[in-house]
Amino acid sequence: MNKNKDNNPTENNNEPNQDPSIKDQVEELLDDAIEEVEEQDEEGTLSEAEQLKNDLEKEKDKFLRLFAEFENYKRRTSKERLELFKTANQEVMTAMLPVLDDFDRALVEINKAKDKNLLKGVELIHNKFRETLKNKGLEAMNTEKGETFDADIHEAITQIPAPSEKLKGKIVDVVERGYKLGERIIRFPKVVIGQ
Repeated sequence: MNKNKDNNPTENNNEPNQDPSIKDQVEELLDDAIEEVEEQDEEGTLSEAEQLKNDLEKEKDKFLRLFAEFENYKRRTSKERLELFKTANQEVMTAMLPVLDDFDRALVEINKAKDKNLLKGVELIHNKFRETLKNKGLEAMNTEKGETFDADIHEAITQIPAPSEKLKGKIVDVVERGYKLGERIIRFPKVVIGQ
């Protein structure tokens, strides 16, 4: 019986016919699987390259932002340094303003006394002192009677009834001069305004 089974030609013919078709299918499946794996590897390599590109772009962006921030910092500090040099003597200048006011008041009183030599001597000292302060950047603010009051550049110390309709809301009297050091106002002019 065993001999019959081994010698059976139909069974032997069927097995070899099935083997090549199964073998072909297995080979095709293996080839497809290998191709998929290779494509995934290629995609993985591309995505890795893309990832590196993205990382490089991010680093470039960070660098450019940091560089721009540093440039802004340099500009800001140089501007602040220039501002500091312009106004470095602000405290000294502010301390000297009452002395300048005293000189102005003294000139008015000496002028009343009509002593020409005393007046001339005090004027020389006053002018020298004023010019020295002017050379250091101090500038008197010109505030006239009749100007419109501006709270940004004037300091109102009181309000009085306006002597005329034209002076309502305007400066009636300047009590104390204002001064600038460079572009910065270091003392606002003290004024009286009309109601």
